[in-house]
Amino acid sequence: MIRVALIDDHESVRLGLEAACARSGTKEVVFSGSTVRCYLDWRAESGAAPADVVVLDLTLGDGTTATENVTRLVADGSPVLIHSVADRAAAVREALAAGATGILSKASRTGDVMAAIRTIAHGEPLENIEWATAVEGDRAFADAQLSARERDVLRLYAAGLPLKAVADRLGIAYSTAKENITRVRVKYVEVGRPAPTKVDLLRRAMEDGLVVSDRGDGAGGR
Repeated sequence: MIRVALIDDHESVRLGLEAACARSGTKEVVFSGSTVRCYLDWRAESGAAPADVVVLDLTLGDGTTATENVTRLVADGSPVLIHSVADRAAAVREALAAGATGILSKASRTGDVMAAIRTIAHGEPLENIEWATAVEGDRAFADAQLSARERDVLRLYAAGLPLKAVADRLGIAYSTAKENITRVRVKYVEVGRPAPTKVDLLRRAMEDGLVVSDRGDGAGGR
C-alpha cells in the first residue's frame, strides 16, 4: 500500500484526490491538510513514518514558498509531487531545484495523478510535459555551463550506461569519465540544482534537453 500525504489549501482538491486514492485500492491517504507545518506536526505527534509520496500544491495560503516547503518535505524523507496550476515558471523551477520529483497540472486527469504517485513511490523520476514546459519557459533557469565533454558523458551516463561503458563509448579512460561526472555534479550544485544520485543526474539531463524522455529503466545505481 502506498502511503500518501495531501497538502493543498483547497479542500475540494484534497477530497477529490482522497476519493481517487481510495478507489485505486493501492494507495492510503495518511494525511490531508492545508500546510506543510500541519503535516510535520502530525508526523511528530503521531510518530508516523514519512509518507511514501507527498502531493503538494505549489502555492499555499500560509505565505510559505515552494522552496521552503519542498526542502522541508524532502529533508523529512518524502519525495514530492507538485500538483498545481503550474502557471508560474519561476516557482516551478524553484520547486524542482529544491528537490521536487515532478510536476502535474491540476488540469491533469485523476488517473494521471494516480499513475504519477505510483511512479514516484517506486523511486522513478516523473517525466511529463508540464515539467519540460515549465523549465523551458523560464529563461532564468540556471545553466550549469557544462563543457562539451561533460555533456557527452552526462548524456550517456544519465541514459543508463555504466561509467565504464561511457568511457569505452567515448574513447576515454574510466578515470576521466568519473572526473567528468564529479565536475558535472559540482557545477549543478553551484547553480542550485544538486544531483547527488544517478536519478538526479537523469532529471538534470532531461531539464537541459540532453536526454529524451523515452528511456528505459537505466536510472538505477550511482
